[in-house]
Amino acid sequence: MDAFKTGADVFFVLIGAILVLAMHAGFAFLEVGTVRKKNQVNALVKIIVDFATSTMAYFFVGYAVAYGIDFFADAKVLNGSAKGSSFASNGYDLVKFFFLVTFAAAIPAIISGGIAERARFWPQVAATAIVVGLIYPFFEGMVWGGRFGLQDWIEATFGAPFHDFAGSIVVHAMGGWLALGAVVMLGARKGRYRKDGTVIGIPPSNIPFLALGSWILSVGWFGFNVMSAQSVEGVTGLVAINSLMAMGGGILMALFVGRNDPGFVHNGALAGLVAVCAGSDIMHPLGALVTGGLAGALFVWAFTTCQNKWRIDDVLGVWPLHGLCGALGGVAAGVFGLEALGGMGGVTLGAQIFGTVSGVAIGLIGGFVVYGAMRQTIGIRMSEEDEFQGADLSIHKISAYPEDDIPVR
Repeated sequence: MDAFKTGADVFFVLIGAILVLAMHAGFAFLEVGTVRKKNQVNALVKIIVDFATSTMAYFFVGYAVAYGIDFFADAKVLNGSAKGSSFASNGYDLVKFFFLVTFAAAIPAIISGGIAERARFWPQVAATAIVVGLIYPFFEGMVWGGRFGLQDWIEATFGAPFHDFAGSIVVHAMGGWLALGAVVMLGARKGRYRKDGTVIGIPPSNIPFLALGSWILSVGWFGFNVMSAQSVEGVTGLVAINSLMAMGGGILMALFVGRNDPGFVHNGALAGLVAVCAGSDIMHPLGALVTGGLAGALFVWAFTTCQNKWRIDDVLGVWPLHGLCGALGGVAAGVFGLEALGGMGGVTLGAQIFGTVSGVAIGLIGGFVVYGAMRQTIGIRMSEEDEFQGADLSIHKISAYPEDDIPVR
């Protein structure tokens, strides 16, 4: 029975890892559909290269930072086959790494959407290695790895540890606030804002691709959330129904507040899912619905204000979507997770606020430090000529539609 249980857990986490891996195609197509045609190839290449870079950085450095575990041992030890091995049998710890690296790689995928259309390629690859190797796992280790004493202090101070079941703060807010630093350090795209105060609208290049990206992310999110239990024994349908309710609430509120705009509608689904991650295992479904609805409305307001009033040229709105809606979700878990409001309990509002602020601070400071330092040293922005030509031709030497570039004779 023990062997069967371990094998079932390995398969369960492996399927979760595959679902979250598929979400990276969603990140790619969401960006492809939002950026201009001259930057579509770059969006696709960035996401897959960032994933590979994240895997290397997390394998060699990041996982050890987060959990104090490395993989420099014989295969028998890693697979749990060797006598006295500290690794679980059937390679459970290996598929757990696979699952968690797909989370870690979401950080640069989030940042990619904010800095699209004007960031240099190789400096972003270097930034990915730093973020996934050091900054992200530092906070991940605090919250999920029980390292560095943060959770013990929060529990002693506020009566409960910081609760973030599937990463509203650890993944999404971290990625969103890191992205804010990157976006500010890069500056706006050329021609986005005129000196006379005019804001030049840049419409999405392909709504069907944008919608496809949203759908892929939404489907994969049920692996992201439900399988964060990391065992068959721990899985619960409450996480699934709460994710579904938050997604629906986000869509409908974004539809209403965004006045039928398809970009807002499809991102509204993601806003709801981002926000419910933290408390999806403890909220009542009605609490999840309210959380998702608030996130959908917040995204529409924050994206519009960010772009037009504050003049922060965050191309995909990743700071409003992941940074702000993620922070909302961290706090909401401390409200709708309370037994008094129909939740499962085990949380306090004070712990949730402190944990959320901690993640926001680390992400914000990390973003400005990493991208600020790189701007002052190697440079992070494409030349004006390359930006005008587009990242596809200037970096990858091919456009998304090569036949269109061949003159007809």
